[in-house]
Amino acid sequence: MRSGALIIHKPVMLDEVIEYLRPKPGGVIIDCTIGGGGHSKAICSRIRPGGRLVGIDQDGQAIEKAGDNLKEFKGLHTLINDNFQNLDSILAGLKISRVDGILFDLGLSLFQIETPERGFSFRYNGPLDMRMNTKSSLKAEQLVNELSLDELSYILSTYGQERWANRIARNIVRVRKTSFIGTTAQLADIIIRAVPFKQRYYKINPATRTFQALRIVVNKELEILEKSLSNAISYLKSGARICVISFHSLEDRIVKNQFRQYSDQDVIRLINKKPLTPSRAEVVKNPRSRSAKLRIAEHL
Repeated sequence: MRSGALIIHKPVMLDEVIEYLRPKPGGVIIDCTIGGGGHSKAICSRIRPGGRLVGIDQDGQAIEKAGDNLKEFKGLHTLINDNFQNLDSILAGLKISRVDGILFDLGLSLFQIETPERGFSFRYNGPLDMRMNTKSSLKAEQLVNELSLDELSYILSTYGQERWANRIARNIVRVRKTSFIGTTAQLADIIIRAVPFKQRYYKINPATRTFQALRIVVNKELEILEKSLSNAISYLKSGARICVISFHSLEDRIVKNQFRQYSDQDVIRLINKKPLTPSRAEVVKNPRSRSAKLRIAEHL
C-alpha cells in the first residue's frame, strides 16, 4: 500500500441498494462480495435486532477490512473467506436454507486498486499479479509472458473489447522476446506504445481495457458469475430480492440474460427492466462509480 495513504472505501449506489434490497430487522442477507464492507455496514444497521449478515469474499484482505468496518455489529455478521461460487457449501455450513436478500457488487474495492502489490492498476507500479484470491496460482504475468499472439489478441478483444487488441498483443510478444514483462508499469508502457498516437490521450487510459481483460481471465470472473447467479436465486425466499452491481458490459449481459431467463420461467420478476445507474452527484463524488449498473429481481 502507498506509504501514508488513507484509503476510504465508498460503496457504489448505496442508497439504491438499500432502497431495493429492503433489509429489515431479523432479516438474513448475503453479501457475496463484501469488499470493504460499505454496503454491509448499512445493511447491518437495518437488520438488527435479530438479523444476520453473511459476508463472503475470496480476498482475505477484504475480509479483514470488512471485519474492522463492522466492529460495532459484533454478533450480527459472519464473514467467510471464500468464493461465492461455493455458496452451497457456505450456507450448508451455516445451516441457512433461505435468505431475505442477496447482493453482488462485482467491482474492485478501492484498497485493491490502490495497493500496488496487488497489481490491479496501471496507475501504480507493482507486480503483474491481479489475483483476487492471493492463494490461487495463476497471475497476470503468466498470461502476458506465456500466451501466444493469437491467444493474447483474443483475450484483449473478447474480455477487454479492445479495438487495438492485435497491435497490443504484437507489441507484448515483441518485447518479451528480450525481457520478462513483470510489472504494471512495463505493461502499461507497452500498451501505450502500441496504440496510435492520437489514442494515447483520450479520457480513458489506453491500458484500461487490457488490464480489465487480464483481470477477468486471471480470476475467471465471467465464468464464475454465470454459474453462480442462478444458484444464488434458488436461496431467495418468496418476496426476497437480489441486487447485482456490474461494471462492464460483459458482466451486465450475463446478469440481464439470467434475470430474463428466470423471469420467463416465472421464478423471479424484474424490478427494473433497464439497469439503474449512479446519480450525477455520486459520479462527481466518486468517479469510479460512473460505469456501474444495478439490476434487481424479486423471487416470486
